[in-house]
Amino acid sequence: MDLTIFQFVLIIVGGFLAGVMNTLAGYGSMISLSLLMDVIGLPPNIANATNRVNVLGQCSASSYGYYKNGKVDLRSSKWIIVTMVLGALLGVITVLQVSNDQFKDIFKYLIIVMFFMILLKPKRWMRTVSEESSIAFPIRVLAFFALGFYGGFIQMGMGVFFLVCMVFLERSTLIRANGIKVTIVAIYTVFVLAIFQYQGLINWKAGLLIAIGQTTGGYLTAKYASQSPNANKWAYYVLLVIVIGVIIYKFGIE
Repeated sequence: MDLTIFQFVLIIVGGFLAGVMNTLAGYGSMISLSLLMDVIGLPPNIANATNRVNVLGQCSASSYGYYKNGKVDLRSSKWIIVTMVLGALLGVITVLQVSNDQFKDIFKYLIIVMFFMILLKPKRWMRTVSEESSIAFPIRVLAFFALGFYGGFIQMGMGVFFLVCMVFLERSTLIRANGIKVTIVAIYTVFVLAIFQYQGLINWKAGLLIAIGQTTGGYLTAKYASQSPNANKWAYYVLLVIVIGVIIYKFGIE
């Protein structure tokens, strides 16, 4: 892996931005996957597997940042963690059998749905106190299992879908949802990484290089988001901007 100084700096800075995006909203993997494929030159299947190395580093650091500032409640989130880990295991087994490009074509249309859900009643996205959910428990279990499956399959965009479920189904605050999100992703990524490693699909040098910037960005963002009184408000706007950017990117709008 021979890199120029410019490529090295681009990877570190890009990784940092991916960490910021993933910690506040999602779709940071758009950056990290592009770095792995377009800058480092890995094939798509190797890039998809290797991307989990930097995701694990960033989510572990982000989770610690949120937990240290009292924004992660693992006790009340145990069922979500178990459900999504099981879904992720099924997702990673499935991705070894089918084309992830076909899967991305299906799911790109979901981002349109996510966009309108984010615009719907912005106040619920900026609530400062979590509320009790009125949605039937089996429906919530199915939703989070599907999220876990998607995360195990390809990861990119899972954060946005997770936040929508947490805000609409669990009636959580956005910052609490982000804290739980990065914790869950860190947990199931351990299992996903083990499976990819068994298949010999991980380039550890590339993954660890991007992880330097991504882990730093994730930890600093979690730290300051946990301490800011307006965190829910600006996390909402970051989420909205990212989703609009993804729609433009996915559909080639000029």
